[in-house]
Amino acid sequence: MANKNTKPEWAPQGAGREFAGRVMSGVAGGHDGMPGNQDRTGRTGVPRRRRLSVDEYVDGVTSGDRNILGQAITLVESNAPAHLELSQEVLRRVLSHTGRSIRVGITGVPGAGKSTFIETLGMHLCEQDHRVAVLAVDPSSKVTRGSILGDKTRMEQLSRNQRAFIRPSPSSGTLGGVTRKSRETILVCEAAGFDVILVETVGVGQSETTVRSMVDFFLLVMIAGAGDELQGIKKGIMELADALLVNKADGDNKPRAKAAQLEYNRALHYLAPATDGWQTRAYSCSSLTGEGIPELWAVAEAFHKQTLDSGVLEKRRRAQTLDWVYSMVEEHLRASFFQHAGVERIRAEIEHQVMWGRLPPTAAVQRLIAEFEGNRD
Repeated sequence: MANKNTKPEWAPQGAGREFAGRVMSGVAGGHDGMPGNQDRTGRTGVPRRRRLSVDEYVDGVTSGDRNILGQAITLVESNAPAHLELSQEVLRRVLSHTGRSIRVGITGVPGAGKSTFIETLGMHLCEQDHRVAVLAVDPSSKVTRGSILGDKTRMEQLSRNQRAFIRPSPSSGTLGGVTRKSRETILVCEAAGFDVILVETVGVGQSETTVRSMVDFFLLVMIAGAGDELQGIKKGIMELADALLVNKADGDNKPRAKAAQLEYNRALHYLAPATDGWQTRAYSCSSLTGEGIPELWAVAEAFHKQTLDSGVLEKRRRAQTLDWVYSMVEEHLRASFFQHAGVERIRAEIEHQVMWGRLPPTAAVQRLIAEFEGNRD
């Protein structure tokens, strides 16, 4: 088969190259394990994607080229040392184009209907002439370290909309329901002209609240019957939310959803506001029928206007940037510790002694740190 560009069957009629897929000719033998086929590990002629320069990344992102936007996000998400310098230069160059969006974090228990809610909300925003970027974080397996990245398949209509961009990313074991590079991805999407950024986290518990440190408006999606109003008083993720949303308020479940909304509003009276000058309240909606979606977005817009006028939003974003700096420092120190030659040399023996009860954990920590700092006698 000759190399060519072809559009997938679900692409809208008249769509541009943002919906194009590349079809490449297959490998002739050596890849299926069948008898008679020769190994062709040294084959040539396989097309490789050309490496882009900093200028090409910056120009492509700021002009709204979706293909280059995807490549730029892949670049900033890469853990390869060779990509670090290039990605940081790209971020530095696009920084002046960032900060003009409403950043919304959406979290909740698994099964609360976050992806369906985001599609309904996203379609509503696109109809209002917004440009929406959805950063969907998918949990990574601790066994295989792989991710299904299937959230996009549950946003079928939104993924076809040319005013929307959906980027699924693996959590890669990072706690808090987001990826290590979610902040950088937000900046790249803002530079591409998206004025609403929706960050969907993995299903989180009470302690996984990292997304709060990178968004303006934090929405917690709940379902009726998940717990009584006392659940709302527990310290943790509940006290960080700017709004609670009881989803699936339709059909026979609508009365239960409305009752849960009232219970959560009563519980919220016992919690301090997550944002200065803003009263957190509970709302309900149906992601299937769209009922309650426009009203919820009106709440998010009112929140953005109020915090922007009062200076709270600017103060929050500055604090988030500083938090970002120190989180990267911690990440660097952790990587430096485990990659230290001396630590690698003694680590296995120390772990063995700790597991067999021959060395107290505190003494093990002191020996490892002493080796790392180079202070051993």
